[in-house]
Parts: sequence; structure tokens; C-alpha cells
Amino acid sequence: MASTGLQLMGLVLALLGWVCGALVCAAPLWRVSAFVGGELVIAQVLWEGLWMNCLSQTTGQIQCKTYDSTLALPMFTQAARSLTVLSLLLCLLAIILGVSGAKCTHCMGDNNQDTKARLGRIAGVLFIVAGLAYLIPICGTAYAIIRDFYDPNIAAPLKRELGPALYLGWGASIMLLVGGSLLHVGSPPPGVTTSSFKFLETARSLSTRGYSEPNRFHSIIKLSLFC
Repeated sequence: MASTGLQLMGLVLALLGWVCGALVCAAPLWRVSAFVGGELVIAQVLWEGLWMNCLSQTTGQIQCKTYDSTLALPMFTQAARSLTVLSLLLCLLAIILGVSGAKCTHCMGDNNQDTKARLGRIAGVLFIVAGLAYLIPICGTAYAIIRDFYDPNIAAPLKRELGPALYLGWGASIMLLVGGSLLHVGSPPPGVTTSSFKFLETARSLSTRGYSEPNRFHSIIKLSLFC
């Protein structure tokens, strides 16, 4: 039961991380105009993302435009696109494998526990790889924004700040990493699960019997050595 709970918790966290990652990938809020000048009223705010940039005005109007050419973008932006899309595809594959290998589902029948446990561990590893792949463009973009912000050679109108999408991207990466770890830990082979809980069950049964303390202690030591 404990491993089933870990599997469900890992799948839920990983699924939330996948949904948040998809929103971050599509959102144009990776870079936001920095208010570093002496102006008190800012008429326009520029938002920049992986696929489009938007211009927000004080009147409430927002105009968005996708990038005209992918090859004209910087190399880091192209790599960030590839990594985020790859991460989302890995998450989709991991969700399919994780649901198929979960103990609470009957996708592969109840007699294939070894195969289901193997699928659960593979899904956990895929979620961890997807979280790391998603963390690279998020951290790289944040580093570039902070570096340019404190660079005195860059004009104030060209400076950017960390957008809300980056913070949501960090949260999505953490959920993918934690969810993948829980799913991997909660999917041990059936033999490992049995041997791990055998000691606790026998120790509990010895405590309910009328054994003396020395005999109970020696029995527990022998059982632990046997396991």
C-alpha cells in the first residue's frame, strides 16, 4: 500500500509539472521590460517568450506577434525551444508508461507485476530526465537576464527582468524531479517489496508474543541477517 501511495503521489506531481511546463513553454512572459529609468509612467511593456513577443500598453491593449523566422533567432533561444519541447514529449511518454505500470491500474493485468514495476521505474527516470532538460533553458535564460541587467554597457531600455514564466518553470521542474523520484522509489520489484517488509512484519509478530527480551532480540538479529 505504501508503494502504491508513492506511485500515485509521483504521478500527480509529475502530471502537474507537465501541465505547468506546457503553459510556461507557450507563455510570452520569459522576459519583461525592466523599469530602471527615471520615468514614473511607463506607456508600454514588452513581453518576450520562446515563440512570440507581446506589447502591452497602459490602455489595456495587448498586441502579440510570433517570430518571423526560427533561424534568425539566437542559438540559445533555438536550443531552449528544442529542450522544452523534448521535455514535454518525454513527460507524455512517461505518463503513458507510469499509468500502465501503476499498481492501481489493470492495463497489463494483475499477473505482470514485474513488468509493471519495470515500467514504473522507467517512467520515473523519464520524468527526472525531463525535469533536468526543462531546468536548463529556465536557468540559462535567468542567467542571461541577470548578466545583461548588471552590464553597464547595455542601455536601460534594452534591459529585461525575470518574467513570471521563469518562476513557474522552476516550480514545474521541481515537480517533475520530485514526482519522478517518488514514482521510481514506489515501483520496486515484487521480490524487493516482500523482503523489505518481511522484517517489519515478523518483528511486529514477535512483539505481540510472549518472548522475553533477550530471545526477542536474538530472533530479530537472526531475521535481519537472513533478509
